[in-house]
Amino acid sequence: MQSCNYKKQFDSNYYCKRLEFSCIQINKVVNFKTSKGNFEVKLFGKHNPVTVSNFLENIDNNIYVNQKFYKIINYPQVKFIHGGVNPENKIYIERKQNLNKISPSIPLEIKFKEEIKPRYNYQIKNPDETENLVNTFESGSIAMVKSGKNMSSSTEFFFVTSNIPELDGRYSIFGKIIKGLDVLKKINKEDYIKSVQITN
Repeated sequence: MQSCNYKKQFDSNYYCKRLEFSCIQINKVVNFKTSKGNFEVKLFGKHNPVTVSNFLENIDNNIYVNQKFYKIINYPQVKFIHGGVNPENKIYIERKQNLNKISPSIPLEIKFKEEIKPRYNYQIKNPDETENLVNTFESGSIAMVKSGKNMSSSTEFFFVTSNIPELDGRYSIFGKIIKGLDVLKKINKEDYIKSVQITN
């Protein structure tokens, strides 16, 4: 029984099957078209297959079309830009049938350098462990919003505009801006996503 639970904690195919979407295990590039301009994001499907597969499904279902960046948090050293569909919002309830979501949450997914598969439902407690993370918060990183201690939202995400090591290992970082970071930095609360398109 213990080995079965262990496998579930570490097997992306188990979660993809349970959440009813195909597991993408290759990196992808998507283009965010926003009211401030466009930027490209590389999605880390190789290291975060469940989170990326979920995000790609959201794109296919057009749930980010004409969605506002609903929360902007400005600190002196870093800016947090939140987007997506919040399950507590009226919009989510109205769109629920179109979202095609089995659950409003997906497992937290973190990849360590020395391990073949990502860890699920696990967040780092010991700061020393962050040295072995594959993905850390850098300028232009995208991560899913947390939904409980060891879960991520299936629809909400956020960008950061600079390194923030204090959050490493606590969120599913699943991509990074590779073109148009200056556009992201200009985004404010009045701005919105026109569409997100898969480019490769």
